[in-house]
Amino acid sequence: MHIEPGLVDSTKMWLSYATAAGAGGYTLKLAADTIRERGVVSLVARSAVSAALVFCFFEVLPHFPVGVSEVHLILGSTLFLIFGAAPAALGLALGLLMQGLTFAPFDLPQYGMNVTTLLVPLFGLSMLARQIIAPGTPYVELKYRQALALSTAYQAGIVAWVAFWAFYGHGFTVENAASIATFGGAYMLVIIIEPLVDLAVLGAAKSLRGMKESGLFERRLYEVA
Repeated sequence: MHIEPGLVDSTKMWLSYATAAGAGGYTLKLAADTIRERGVVSLVARSAVSAALVFCFFEVLPHFPVGVSEVHLILGSTLFLIFGAAPAALGLALGLLMQGLTFAPFDLPQYGMNVTTLLVPLFGLSMLARQIIAPGTPYVELKYRQALALSTAYQAGIVAWVAFWAFYGHGFTVENAASIATFGGAYMLVIIIEPLVDLAVLGAAKSLRGMKESGLFERRLYEVA
């Protein structure tokens, strides 16, 4: 998870409930759109795989505390490209919850802040993808610069939200700002790795075109509308 216990006082937690509710509502809207497009079975399958991967990302991949929070390799852009916006959002939310329930119950009070921090940048990434990826381009044909742009947008969104919660919780002090800057600088190093992972995963998916009708992947991965 990203927001550490104590960063935001319990009396201020109400804002996290509001932002999480907004993010959850938009996720349900995306889920409804996905069901109309591919059916409920496809949504459930993709969301389940995404949640399992997110759980593994948090528990298995390296993560370390820096400044106001922890640096994780979440691979949000990878989840979006392979599974689509709604399954990726549901996977992030469920994977985060699974981690809290099993290994980090002390983080559950921060769940609203953490889920907001993960989901809202994903929604921004989805909007950016519509701007930088030509309508006739399937995701398996993405170039490095496009993968870099998506990864950078997602990671920058996470850093921005962590900074917001830190300032909201501890105010605009020099010490707090320095801790946020340290975290942000370390976290943005993730963009060195994530675009390469995206391209590697997309390359593997390209060789598995026979799976495109299985319903386990985002349709845009192989096809265009």
